[in-house]
Amino acid sequence: MRITRTTAGAGFVGGALVLTLSALAYPAVLGVQNTAGGKDRVVANTRFGPLTEADRDFVVKVRAAGLWEYPLGLMAIERGTTPEMKEAGEHLVVGHARLDATCRKIAPDLGITLPNQASPQQQQFVSTVDGTTGRQFDTTAVNIMRITHGQIFPAIANIRANTKNSLVRQLADQANDTVLDHITVLEKTGLVNFDQVNFQQTAPPDLPDVQLTPPPPRPGEPVTALTEPPGLEVNTTSPTPTPSAG
Repeated sequence: MRITRTTAGAGFVGGALVLTLSALAYPAVLGVQNTAGGKDRVVANTRFGPLTEADRDFVVKVRAAGLWEYPLGLMAIERGTTPEMKEAGEHLVVGHARLDATCRKIAPDLGITLPNQASPQQQQFVSTVDGTTGRQFDTTAVNIMRITHGQIFPAIANIRANTKNSLVRQLADQANDTVLDHITVLEKTGLVNFDQVNFQQTAPPDLPDVQLTPPPPRPGEPVTALTEPPGLEVNTTSPTPTPSAG
């Protein structure tokens, strides 16, 4: 399997920002069939345990998250106006590079085809942030990412509690630590608007599936790898948040 490498978020389409991250219903061409059986339907029996539709969606979702948060992290390193913002960017880049490596490692064993592009909605997130500068860049990026990380957190816990597949459990453990780490460094910037975050997490608008689904790779298209930049000493294991006044 050929792998190409990406270092920037070029080519992301524009569009209006919609602050939500719904579960991805990946099309049948990538191995997930939408049936009346529900997400607990077993779609494959592997030597690592049965694989359900929910398990397979989760692997695709983790991969797709990296395809937009990784380039956003690179932007935060380059354009963030504070040390805390640049630190958040480093954690995003390193965390998603490591999650991506796990997704690419386990996908062949589970018979999962991974996307090479984020969903149109996720691409809009990047385009929206890219259209800002200075303090507005910091604020927009932090709140978009804090909303989406807050929404994915319960989904990770649900997968971890219910999957019977050992590789999916491994990915869920890693994703749980990484997302908690990202939430912590984003809050450390002091820019999170918790009123907005809480509202958007609990009352996301409905979007058509086409906006939420990453496009399938073209036949023979190499798998894009999100690589960890050299020289970044970042610990993405589960942190202990430090209480602060205010």
